Amino acid sequence: MNRTSALKKMLKRIRKYYALVALSLLMAIGTVVLNLYLPILTGEAVDGILAKGMVNFTGLFRILKTMITVIVATAVFQWLMSIINNHITYHVVQDIRREAFEKLEKLPLKYVDKRSYGDIVSRMIADVDQFAEGLLMGFTQLFTGLLTIVGTLFFMFDIHAKIALVVVLLTPLSLFVASFIAKRTYNMFQKQSEARGEQTSLIEEMIGDLKVVQAFGHERENQGNFDEINGRLQKYSLNAMFFSSLVNPSTRFINSMIYAGVGITGAVFALNGGISVGQLTCFLSYANQYTKPFNEISGVITELQHALVCAARVFELIEEEAE
Repeated sequence: MNRTSALKKMLKRIRKYYALVALSLLMAIGTVVLNLYLPILTGEAVDGILAKGMVNFTGLFRILKTMITVIVATAVFQWLMSIINNHITYHVVQDIRREAFEKLEKLPLKYVDKRSYGDIVSRMIADVDQFAEGLLMGFTQLFTGLLTIVGTLFFMFDIHAKIALVVVLLTPLSLFVASFIAKRTYNMFQKQSEARGEQTSLIEEMIGDLKVVQAFGHERENQGNFDEINGRLQKYSLNAMFFSSLVNPSTRFINSMIYAGVGITGAVFALNGGISVGQLTCFLSYANQYTKPFNEISGVITELQHALVCAARVFELIEEEAE
């Protein structure tokens, strides 16, 4: 089963909780809107400091009160979104485990005979757990990240279109790096899940048939098999973690380049009177908010690669032909 099929089957099961998904999206929109409003208030506060001894304290106190209200409201929205996403994730996991267990009771004996018991157990427990972690992370960050990118672009073009173009022109670099690494992590995580299933199978059979193993003096052969599987699992895990760990520093490096480009370009325009200091402060804040979701989304993509591999293994079990 490929990623697209696994993703479609996952979304089909999430659709059952569409009301909660809609509520979560509303909380996400509220969080993003309030986060994007804060730089505007900061810019106004900076412009309220005209010169030495010329500070609009009345305006600053008003802005400070508004900022506190916005920060508290943002925290409440994020808390509610987290609760809703947890509810969706673990209900979907509960449904999938129930489906898998019910299918297992209806499968013909040839299915069980052809596969190791440990691999079947691994699909229903370890793979579903990994799937839940990826799904939870994806729900929490993916939508808010995309909204933040769109919102910050809108406000940046509204403040100064030429500086915003610097951000837009450098953005594809970050997307290319994240996409390049994500393609390689999927295969690594797939091999890791398969090796973990083999290891679980061997350990379970070893414990269940320990007397038989000892009676036939098979300890050394079993140890050799375990070491071979354990070695492969180590290799695949290290490769998967190596590629996935490249995502964050790579995108951070590119995002720092974007921030530096915005700062230099904005400073030139500010010196020539094309933009106020408060607007430049606001713009730099938006540039930082714009690049931050790329780090989060790249992390989410890595987690989703792993989650989709695990989901595919579970759905393969669920869709086996019943007797």
